[in-house]
Amino acid sequence: MNFPSKLIEDAVAEISRLPGIGKKTALRLTLHLLKQKEPVTTALTDALLNLRKNIQYCVICHNVSDDTVCSICEGLKRDKSVICIVEDLPDVLAIENTNQYSGLYHVLGGVISPIQGIGPDELKIASLIKRIETPSNDVQVKEIILALPATMEGDTTSFFITRKLKDKGLNISSIARGIPVGSELEYTDEITLGRSILTRIKYSSE
Repeated sequence: MNFPSKLIEDAVAEISRLPGIGKKTALRLTLHLLKQKEPVTTALTDALLNLRKNIQYCVICHNVSDDTVCSICEGLKRDKSVICIVEDLPDVLAIENTNQYSGLYHVLGGVISPIQGIGPDELKIASLIKRIETPSNDVQVKEIILALPATMEGDTTSFFITRKLKDKGLNISSIARGIPVGSELEYTDEITLGRSILTRIKYSSE
């Protein structure tokens, strides 16, 4: 692709790094921004810079947050006796959009994958166990919901976590497999995901 300007070429190159955006789409976005008034483009760049500099991760559940503790963990109406374990941030958004879950979350930051060199120590499993062993505000965790991908890696992670928690006296369940095997939560429609949360089943590592 030939560009009339090195500045446009550089902008297209950076935008096309975003997932799902090819060079043609990146060019359309670049030209669109170029046609806008300067405050519009400046507002976008300022928002991205502010996001990059100031975003935090909740010290409790590892979800994205504006403060050290996220709004979900601080929510007065959340059921703090239930923790839903997810792979990453998009999964929290996907479940929240179903409006079927009122507990807390724990974001692992991935799943166990020996092929990719990701072991249990690379995930936020130790902090999960600490949360369970150290009740917050005298609220004891009673249930763990495993909402991990229906993949070999997801199942391996669920099995590992279940074995770690087997002596904690918890009710461990997993979301119902209405979600297709091999799929990711963030791409599952809200109705299917909501039903999976409501019809979760007891998880067994036996």
